[in-house]
Amino acid sequence: MNKPVCLILGAGAGIGGNVAKRFAREGYHACLARRSDKAGLDRLVAEIEAEGGSATGYMINAVDEGSIEQLVTDIETQVGPITVAVFNLGAQIGDRGLASTSLKAFEMGWRMATLGLFRLAKVLFPYMEERGSGVLLVTSATSAMRGNAGQHSHAAAIGGRRMLCQSLNAQYASKGIHVAHIVVDGAVDAPDTLGKLLGPERFQALRETKGLEHDGLILPAEVANTYFHLAHQHRSAWTFELDLRAFSDLAWWNHAGSPDLK
Repeated sequence: MNKPVCLILGAGAGIGGNVAKRFAREGYHACLARRSDKAGLDRLVAEIEAEGGSATGYMINAVDEGSIEQLVTDIETQVGPITVAVFNLGAQIGDRGLASTSLKAFEMGWRMATLGLFRLAKVLFPYMEERGSGVLLVTSATSAMRGNAGQHSHAAAIGGRRMLCQSLNAQYASKGIHVAHIVVDGAVDAPDTLGKLLGPERFQALRETKGLEHDGLILPAEVANTYFHLAHQHRSAWTFELDLRAFSDLAWWNHAGSPDLK
């Protein structure tokens, strides 16, 4: 294949699927990987092809031993060199106190958020290093910056993800591999993530009061535009970390000021 390849791990209907569509529109072959909902995966591939792009879907459980490694090897040998990889696996289990966070749940968050990224870099970076170029875009969350009550598993896992990105960047930036850590600091208008956490009725109510034309929920298609920009930055001005939020949300480091401020 003559097209550059973009691999998206965690290609749901939100950020992952929209990133795949954005890169496919620009001439990439999109490789979409997800754990569940084959019908949804097939639908995403069909939508990309209907727009004139090319894509391949893969059903994998990234936690399974060897799954990420086999996926990368298969794509590199059967499809083409992976130019851009997007690690978009979530690890949010909802608010749980310490007593109700099981060892299994805590470890699963780490396996998905941190170990999964390590495994991807471990198998992919030797290919990219040999070619002297490559991009790894890592979706992250506010929990990478701040641990709140009820977020023991998520904060530990996503915080580890951020530190791992820093280490990967420190070792591989000078070898031509661009690592970017994207903090999504707000609610995303995505049925596969926020929709499942809230349930369909609460999710739709939130969309109607804060999202849609109100622009108070982060739009996945706009996130995809940012990801595409990051992947094509000149190496003299690479971004390592940035954060995204809707215009009406406070940043994670702020708190609500006095209502009397004018």
